[in-house]
Amino acid sequence: QVQLVESGGGLVQAGGSLRLSCAASGLTFSNYAMGWFRQAPGNEREFVAGIRWSTTVYAESVKGRFTISRDNAKSTVYLQMNSLQPEDTAVYYCATAPLFSTSAQPMGNPRMYNYWGQGTQVTVSS
Repeated sequence: QVQLVESGGGLVQAGGSLRLSCAASGLTFSNYAMGWFRQAPGNEREFVAGIRWSTTVYAESVKGRFTISRDNAKSTVYLQMNSLQPEDTAVYYCATAPLFSTSAQPMGNPRMYNYWGQGTQVTVSS
């Protein structure tokens, strides 16, 4: 079955950087769109970034600071996070959806995604 495993979270000071990874298995990775979402306590899950083929999409709040990328040979998607701020503190989730059925859907819609990882905690101290 499809599994997504996130890693790379942790505690970092404001202005610092982290790189999250999400390793996928049980699917033909290149045929899937990948997304990153986050959820802070008391908040709804929100879209952070997505990648579909070579096209990337970002939430306004992270544009210019975060970069999503993928390595199809490793079945892994990454989220490079720079200039982190306390408001970036959240559990970060990766998610995936098959390209053939979702190519016309907005990547920021969580309902587009079929599979989710367990999440990794990112905490940014001020």
